Amino acid sequence: MIWLLPVIFLLNFKAEPPVKQQVAAILRPYILKEAAWALTQQPITVTAQSCPRSAGGKHDFYSEGDYWWPNPANPSGPYIQRDGLTNPEIFAAHRLAMVRFSKIIGALASAYQITHDKKYVRHALLHLKAWFIDPETLMNPNLLYAQAIKGVATGRGIGIIDTIQLIEVIQGLESMQASSFMDKPTLQGVKNWVNKYMRWLINHQYGKDEMNAKNNHGTCWLMQVACFAKFTVSKHLLNFCVNHYKEVLLPTQMATNGSFPLELKRTKPYGYSIFNLDAMATICQTLSTKENNLWNYETTDGKSIKKGIVFLYPYLKDKRKWPYPHDVMQYESYPVAQTSLVFGAAAYHNQQWLSLWKTLEHVPTDEGIIRNLPVRHPLIWLN
Repeated sequence: MIWLLPVIFLLNFKAEPPVKQQVAAILRPYILKEAAWALTQQPITVTAQSCPRSAGGKHDFYSEGDYWWPNPANPSGPYIQRDGLTNPEIFAAHRLAMVRFSKIIGALASAYQITHDKKYVRHALLHLKAWFIDPETLMNPNLLYAQAIKGVATGRGIGIIDTIQLIEVIQGLESMQASSFMDKPTLQGVKNWVNKYMRWLINHQYGKDEMNAKNNHGTCWLMQVACFAKFTVSKHLLNFCVNHYKEVLLPTQMATNGSFPLELKRTKPYGYSIFNLDAMATICQTLSTKENNLWNYETTDGKSIKKGIVFLYPYLKDKRKWPYPHDVMQYESYPVAQTSLVFGAAAYHNQQWLSLWKTLEHVPTDEGIIRNLPVRHPLIWLN
């Protein structure tokens, strides 16, 4: 009767549902609740509030460097840096408006995926028109005045990281664009805006500086360009992004053990390591195709996105095991339902990673965590 053992095992074995199905089941109540809120929201763009310190105009996005403070020795003079410590007095209204925009579109697109109700698409169009098309409320497609520093700079290349919030807006629109309820002129108008912004990211010196950044700033530049290039179907740029990930980003940022040495040197090594891994995982999710799967790519010395997740997983599961210095801010708020876990679980069919993701916080309230978690609606990214 030994031959019956495999049969008995198969009868008792219960295969897990596909990852996307599990993700939808976990997130459904959160999505529908957030989408109900989103349906009540009117657009708020960069034109709703301005800062007198901005060198730009009404339609220009403006933000200020987080870690820059008044100089006690010269209070009215140029600000000085205190790395890792956020100045609560900086102008953040545009950044918060963009996070809100991302939440709204992400929630509406996710709810549409679940219900196929046209009301979610129609309300999303209202916000998309306001931000990208309406001449009275649109945002200019550049980031000339982001992360300014009083008395030092009217804007900086590192401010480009502020628009990582737009990737979920664009992914949300991409997930809805085939709907019969989609307004084609609005869709084309958004693509026109994204094309202009993408060209600025590539050609302006600020963009070139970010592309060549050695840490999470370089990762986030590529994450944005990859998302925008996919949306606008720019094959040339998509090929560039794939090669840049393989030849520059992965080999120069990751150590052979899967860690990110430059992030570990920061005053927030835990949060920055998580953030950079999430961004790299999003790049792989965005760019991978059957013919060119970045999830399976490995450098000659063994570096890969999988190794990065394997390295960080034990510390996401139990932060007490973290062997490096603790972050000077927000250490207690990490981890949340990190992007790398859910995308990695889908790519490698790793139920262990997905199980951990399920137990973590899916609706973080800490603004610093939210800002560094641009993918908050993974359902719309899982094809």
